[in-house]
Amino acid sequence: MKEYMTNNELIDYLSSKGVIIENKDKALQRIERYTYYSIVNTYKSIFKDKNGNYIDNVTFDEIYSLFEFDKNIKNIILKNCLEIEIVIKSIMSNQISKIYGVKDYLKTSNWDNSIDNTIKENLFEKINNEIKKDYNTHTAVTHYIDKYGFIPPFVLVKILTFGVASSYYGLLKQSDRQAIAKYFKISDKLLKQILKNLTTIRNVAAHSDRLYNYTSKFYLSFKLIDKNYVKSDNITNLYMVIRCMEKLLTKEQYEDLYNSILKEVEVLDKKLKSINISKVLKIMGFPMNND
Repeated sequence: MKEYMTNNELIDYLSSKGVIIENKDKALQRIERYTYYSIVNTYKSIFKDKNGNYIDNVTFDEIYSLFEFDKNIKNIILKNCLEIEIVIKSIMSNQISKIYGVKDYLKTSNWDNSIDNTIKENLFEKINNEIKKDYNTHTAVTHYIDKYGFIPPFVLVKILTFGVASSYYGLLKQSDRQAIAKYFKISDKLLKQILKNLTTIRNVAAHSDRLYNYTSKFYLSFKLIDKNYVKSDNITNLYMVIRCMEKLLTKEQYEDLYNSILKEVEVLDKKLKSINISKVLKIMGFPMNND
């Protein structure tokens, strides 16, 4: 929209484009709650043809159903990303403490020598900025700095964002990365790839961006997860990341994650009329020959 339009005008505009509004009052309520942009502009593309026109018989309820589906998927993914974050940070802090102690561990000399010093210095600065930022707000940080003059690894990891913690893992010496990855029975290289993608996905889920069509050029050695999976392009998609999460969750946690997503797919399937659910699953990266 190039000009401001009221919600009523937006509904009329959408209707003029061929979208069926089955219940205008309900549509208005949903737009008022979540905004026209978040619902329609964000999720309309799958309901359009190659010329940019809506396909026949598309309803606002269908577009909203995809918005709701994606919102629920984000909540499921975010919940499990938080669990993975806790576990990764715990294992990292234990490995760092065991090898470098709890006081003088935070040195770039303790990191991979093959990595450019500029990259290491940038991360070191980010970590120190986090410590300074949390000094007056995080009780454990305040306590350890005031009493001992440093904070131990098990306190440090708690204040780091998932992104910084993932970068921290990537800069550790290979022997340390391998020791951490061993817990999950995967290679340090694969764990680094998974964490990079999970960091992006977590940010998408947390900031209410569109997730179901997630793609990334962050490489993922998915053949180690499913040797028969065929990628359509040289990209990482949401399905691949979900499958990789199995390596970092318990069996029960992953089953709950996967089954919860399948339930959302079933709900969406019942609400879609103008398109087939397979179109959504294909965009997500699901193989079409099975669930």
